[in-house]
Amino acid sequence: MIIVLFGQPHSGKTTLAKQFPSSRTIDGDELRELFANKDYSKEGRIRNLNRASDIAHYLHRHGNNIVLSLVYPYKEARDYLNDLDNNVAWIYLTYEGERGREAFHVKDFEQPIEEKVLHLDTSKISIEECVTKIEEYVGEKITR
Repeated sequence: MIIVLFGQPHSGKTTLAKQFPSSRTIDGDELRELFANKDYSKEGRIRNLNRASDIAHYLHRHGNNIVLSLVYPYKEARDYLNDLDNNVAWIYLTYEGERGREAFHVKDFEQPIEEKVLHLDTSKISIEECVTKIEEYVGEKITR
């Protein structure tokens, strides 16, 4: 299974991804460092997201559970991953208030309207509650 934790910066993606250490994690910040991709245009972001999707699909095809922790602001990039792999669970993270990284928010973020997206407001529920809701949503206990 590929679990995608996506949303604006500081919504809790990396924090939640760390709750699943038995899964292989691909984090957006780490991926940008690895490939030295500093292109934050829409095209640059999509290139980076598609690269993450390709890596996730490859690892998943070889028997790994994957947790992707990236912004995924564009439907086009989400569709790309869905076209690669039919075992993807999308978890959209939001929060209320300020957490200090609002200057890094993607201004043209396309809100998910897809039917199969779990929405979690990380300012209203705890990490443990988020994990429980994710496990209920994907229909299996994720070894931690």
